[in-house]
Amino acid sequence: METRKVQVTGGSTYTVSLPKGWATENGVGGGSVVEFYPEDDSLILSPRREEEKVEGTLDITGLEGDELTRAVVTMYVSGFDIITLETARVDAAKRRTIREATQGLVGLEVIGETSERVQLQDLLDSSELSMHNAITRMRLVATTMLADAVTALLEDDDDLAADVVQRDDDVDRLWSMVSRVFRSVLRDPGAAATVGLDRETCFDYHSSARQLERIGDHAAKIATHAQTLSAPPDDAADAIVALHEEATEIVDQAMNALLENDPEQATELANDARERVTEIDALARQVDDRIHELEPQAVQLLGLVVDSLSRSADYGGNIAETALQKAAPSP
Repeated sequence: METRKVQVTGGSTYTVSLPKGWATENGVGGGSVVEFYPEDDSLILSPRREEEKVEGTLDITGLEGDELTRAVVTMYVSGFDIITLETARVDAAKRRTIREATQGLVGLEVIGETSERVQLQDLLDSSELSMHNAITRMRLVATTMLADAVTALLEDDDDLAADVVQRDDDVDRLWSMVSRVFRSVLRDPGAAATVGLDRETCFDYHSSARQLERIGDHAAKIATHAQTLSAPPDDAADAIVALHEEATEIVDQAMNALLENDPEQATELANDARERVTEIDALARQVDDRIHELEPQAVQLLGLVVDSLSRSADYGGNIAETALQKAAPSP
């Protein structure tokens, strides 16, 4: 760490010198323009750089299927604007996997192909991406998926169950977008100004988006089990409905706390959501008590449904914890 003493020139202008080593490493010299980003009681300085597309190249030799999909998603989330995937020969299976992965990511498009490479580009400006809108949308999709998955189970509706499983891609798409924006904010203080949120809020939104993505995963799991199970008996169905309603209310209350601008109100909502999580175990036991006489396979799968609903409530509790931290006074 280096320190500098603030000087006053002209009676009203505050000046401070820059460390020479830092200036040299970052190409800052006489006549250079730097940018300042206020964050509460801190002031972040950054050299002004020409807006350039960040390019990255990845050798995909030996990558197939899910590994190749994860590679594309990783390059996207890492913040590359132009992604070049190279190998000795891009066969039809690789092209298909790359296109499917691209379709699952907001703004990413295939812009060029040869026999040895596929080039992708993010065509959206970061200013068009709203973390607030993304997590609000994730909340709606995830909780709706959870409700529809339970309905599919109770009404033995395989078509609705299949639709829930497909909608998990929508949650994953938003989660990847939030992760991409969050990482850009960590790297570049200017990105925080562009998205209109401070970095701590971006962290809170990113953490909560992760919980919503997991809720979407569990909704898809319930829907998958619903395609195998028959509708449970009425007493078990009533217990599952009660468990689902409580889990959803916890998630909704936690999200309300996270998005609440009044710290006092946010704290009250978050604390109430956290306290309600303790009631989930009792509701889960009610379901277990009412399914123990069913066939072993049905008991096992319904037990997994109960576990997914309980975990969804726990994820809501995690969001409430984040909301409490967000509402806490700054040190």
